[in-house]
Amino acid sequence: MTVPAPISEVVLHEYGPAVSVPLDAAVGRTLAASGILQSAVPDPGRDGHWLLRAGNHVGAVRTPGGPVVRIMPKIPVSRLFFLLGFSLDPARAWRDSREGTVDTGAYDDVVPALAHAVERQIDTALRQGVLQGYREVEESALVVRGRLREAEQIRRHFGRTPPVEISYDAYTADTAENRILRAASERLLRLPGVPGPVRRRLAHQRARLADALPLVRGQELPPWQPSRLNSRYQPALRLAEAVLRGSSPEHRPAGSEPLTVDGFLLDMNKLFEDFITVALREALRERGLTARLQDLHHLDIAGLVRMRPDLVVRTGDGRTPLAVVDAKYKIDKASGPHNADLYQALAYATVLGLREAHLVYAAGRRPERFHEVRGTTGPDGRGIRLYLHSLDLSLQPEPLLSALREMAGWLSGTAPHS
Repeated sequence: MTVPAPISEVVLHEYGPAVSVPLDAAVGRTLAASGILQSAVPDPGRDGHWLLRAGNHVGAVRTPGGPVVRIMPKIPVSRLFFLLGFSLDPARAWRDSREGTVDTGAYDDVVPALAHAVERQIDTALRQGVLQGYREVEESALVVRGRLREAEQIRRHFGRTPPVEISYDAYTADTAENRILRAASERLLRLPGVPGPVRRRLAHQRARLADALPLVRGQELPPWQPSRLNSRYQPALRLAEAVLRGSSPEHRPAGSEPLTVDGFLLDMNKLFEDFITVALREALRERGLTARLQDLHHLDIAGLVRMRPDLVVRTGDGRTPLAVVDAKYKIDKASGPHNADLYQALAYATVLGLREAHLVYAAGRRPERFHEVRGTTGPDGRGIRLYLHSLDLSLQPEPLLSALREMAGWLSGTAPHS
C-alpha cells in the first residue's frame, strides 16, 4: 500500500464541499474530536485520506503533528471584519460605516488580516506613549514605603523588623490594558500564516509593551474599565480581546484528554448573531426603545425550561415587550424555512404575549414575508405571525446598516406591515 505524502496546509471553505486530504490517522482523529470542523471522517475510497468539511468556523488552526488547516469565509474578509468591528464597538462603527472601520490591509485571508488589523490598532494606541497607571503592590521590603500591613507583619515576622510587609500604589506600565495588548501580540506571533512584514511589526509592538507582565495561559483576562484615560486604547483592546478569546481552543471529547488546537477561529454563527442584535439595539435606541440581548425567560410555569431569545424589543422604560428577534446564520432551504426555527419563534411569541416574532437569516433567497399560525387568533381577528427577514451580507456596510435601520422601524411599529 502506498503511503500518501504528508502535506503542510489544507484549505477549506466555510460550509463548502468535503475535501479529501492525506492525513495520518492520529491527526484525523484529533480533527474529528476537536469539533472545529463540521465533519472529519476517513475517505472510504482512498487509503490514508480523510474527508474534511468545514462548518461555521473560519480562520486557521494547527493540530499537533498535522498540517495547518485554513478555513476561508463565504463573505469577503473586509466585510467579515466590518461585522466584527461593529459588534465590538458599535458607537464608533455607527458613526463611520465605511469599509475599513477595521483596517485589514490588502489581505484576503482571516489570520493575516487579523494580525494586520491588531498591529495597526496597537500602533495607534501607543502613538502617544505607553499608558501607565497606579496598581496596588504588596511586598516585603527593608524600608517602610506606603502602608504597613500590620496583620501580615505579625503573622510572618512576629512583629520583628526588618523586613516589613508593606502596601503601596505604584505608577507603572504593568496595567491590565498593556497586559492584554502584549498577550494579543504574542498570540498572533504564534499563529500560522502571519506574513513576515506583519510579524516584524508585531514583534516591535511586543517590545514596546515589555514592562507589562505576560498573561498566564488559561487564566481569565484581566478586567479593565473604559475611561477618558484609556480611550485611545479602547479599539485595540476590544480587538485584542477577540483574538485572545478566539485562540487556542481546548476541546475535551467524552472520556479523553483535552485537545489543544493552536490557532484562531471565528464562529460565524455567533458573529452574525452579535452583529444583528447589536446593530438593531443601536437603531432601536435612536427610536427611544430598549432592547435586551439574551433575555432569560421560561417556557413552562414551573420555570424548568429556560429560553433566551437573541433580542427582545421593549418600551423605553424596559417594562413592556414589543417584539422578539432571533438571528439565524444559515440559508433557507429551497423548499421553505426551517421548521424548527418557526417552532422556536412561536414559543418566544407565546411566552412573551406577543402577536408576532421575527427571524433574521443571512443571505439566501428572499423568504416569504410571514406565516400566520393556526389556532392563535386573537381579539383583532388575526393569529400570531412569524416574520422572516433576509439580510444580504454581500452589501456594502452603509446599505447593510440601512437595511437594519429599516428592520428596526418595522420592529418599533413605524414601518408598514404587509
